[in-house]
Amino acid sequence: MANPEVTTSGLRTAAVEVNPWLIAVIVSLAAFMEVLDTSIANVALPHIAGDLGASTDESTWVLTSYLVSNAIILPVSGWFVGIFGRKRFFMLCILTFTVSSLLCGVAWSLGLLLFARILQGAGGGGLQPLAQAILADTFPPEKRGLAFSLYGVTAIVAPSIGPTLGGWITDNYSWRWIFYINLPVGILTMFLVYRLIEDPCASITSDSRCWRSASARCKSCWTRARKTIGSGRSSLSR
Repeated sequence: MANPEVTTSGLRTAAVEVNPWLIAVIVSLAAFMEVLDTSIANVALPHIAGDLGASTDESTWVLTSYLVSNAIILPVSGWFVGIFGRKRFFMLCILTFTVSSLLCGVAWSLGLLLFARILQGAGGGGLQPLAQAILADTFPPEKRGLAFSLYGVTAIVAPSIGPTLGGWITDNYSWRWIFYINLPVGILTMFLVYRLIEDPCASITSDSRCWRSASARCKSCWTRARKTIGSGRSSLSR
């Protein structure tokens, strides 16, 4: 019978062959894409409402549906990891987010757009805790601070530039492109995750401390994003 310590050491050695900072960039890119969509649609709501024949109040559900769906999936991500495995669930979240972004872009009615946003929020809900769990597993304790600082940049910058980027895209192209821009990023991220990221060498349900830490950080990020959305909605009402 194989020694579990030897097996664990061998798997971890194989995982270290990939530059950990490359993995940090990959998972941060996925999280950046998800956080960006909490605020990028703010200034496009009047255009969306006019194009789909909806009122301004009805169009605000484009923001609310995403956040509610996101908040539902986020705390149960660890349970889904226990069923599918971390890597498979991470790829499933990226795939769901990317496909639903395409559906958002081609939506011909407000109902379809809201349905696609719910799917998008569900796919994005698992990206933040999974990204942080992967970072914690990839880096040794003495370097995790630097790794999480890179992730923190994405969590702060994405909701900050979202309204500006969304407004520029909407004015110069179409509101549909605020969702289409997720497609190349999602496809690239999924390919890199498939090739470079491995499941943890231990049991996929054993790292409970990592999941508690990731969940706490994600709640903080979601609170900041919700405040950003609230400010955007109040500016629209004025």
